[in-house]
Amino acid sequence: MELTQFVLPAFVALEILIILALYRYILRDWIIEKWEAKMDEEGWLVIRLEPVIDEIEERMHDKLEAFQKSFFGSIGAMTQKAQNLDPMKNIRKAAKDNDWTSMLVEYAANKAGIGPLLAQNGPKEGNNGPEKALPKPIKGLK
Repeated sequence: MELTQFVLPAFVALEILIILALYRYILRDWIIEKWEAKMDEEGWLVIRLEPVIDEIEERMHDKLEAFQKSFFGSIGAMTQKAQNLDPMKNIRKAAKDNDWTSMLVEYAANKAGIGPLLAQNGPKEGNNGPEKALPKPIKGLK
């Protein structure tokens, strides 16, 4: 057997023991002293984590804006639907246009309890434009 088979493993084991002893008796105490000094400083953690805090704040701001837009958008849609279900809306509109027959029909429907049904089944506003035109036929085909 050669000498290197015993010397090399012993040398590696000795190096490991030296590193462990240095850490146990010298480096560990030095690291503890440095961390205790940093903890005594005022706001050192906030300074280190400031980029992370800023990013979290920015993300929360974006999410809050998106929620606010969707919330107020849904409130607006619900308000519009509620205004369409108002039984007096059509009576006011008919009175404004001096349309007495529509006003009487709306009044009678509201008294009978079917006013909301008339409002739902009535013509939708904003459909005054032309309907879709049919495509032009191809010349030469009958």
